[in-house]
Amino acid sequence: MILSVDDVEFSYQSKSVLKNVKFKVNKGEVVSILGVNGAGKSTLLKCVNRMLKPKKGAILIDNFNLNTLNSEEIARKMAYVSQSVNGNYINVFDAVLLGRKPHIKWEVSKKDLEITGNVLRLMNLEEHALRYTKELSGGELQKVVIARALVQEPQILLLDEPTNNLDLKNQMAVMKIIRDISKSQNISSIVVMHDLNLTLRFSDKFIMLKDGMIYSKGNSDVINSKNILAVYDVNAYVDNYNGIPIVVLA
Repeated sequence: MILSVDDVEFSYQSKSVLKNVKFKVNKGEVVSILGVNGAGKSTLLKCVNRMLKPKKGAILIDNFNLNTLNSEEIARKMAYVSQSVNGNYINVFDAVLLGRKPHIKWEVSKKDLEITGNVLRLMNLEEHALRYTKELSGGELQKVVIARALVQEPQILLLDEPTNNLDLKNQMAVMKIIRDISKSQNISSIVVMHDLNLTLRFSDKFIMLKDGMIYSKGNSDVINSKNILAVYDVNAYVDNYNGIPIVVLA
């Protein structure tokens, strides 16, 4: 176990957003957080990254309480990819290299440059290294942001709707990268998702939120007609096609 979220509660002023949230994540797992808009998914991710401070409860990384770590120590253990991504006039190599900031003491080292180059190769971004991020497609830009998170060498990768605004091909490509890297580098990935079919294809475990509370959690068995109706208020059934579970709206 790498991450433990224990009885977390969070409120925006007097409005309760998260209540009694409790779960654990193991190394190498891809865990999807599911639910309708406003269920508390992004808020939960920000609490895990200490961008927001829970009203109650504890978050442990390798048995260290998050509240005992400073921001630099957290950045060495966790990387966060937000749902809104915009390019600018910085080239891809430098944009990815920025992810090494928590590890840089005085100046960029040979190791920092090597890690950045390795991650660019891993993400198939080498040919774009000198292009401005402003010139990239949505899928390419999303890979850059994930690459920047990976050069942090995190134990935990947090991604808020990483397939947002991507076409079908790039949705598949980005989720495959997340899963492959989680397995090959033993990184725990926690992903906020809307697409249940993508979720079923690439995730190991699932957390379904409803009204700020965990309605159901576990393996793919929790993605069933009863839970989908309760959480999303839509009728659907789960079928199987060539060994791949799929959600079909009724």
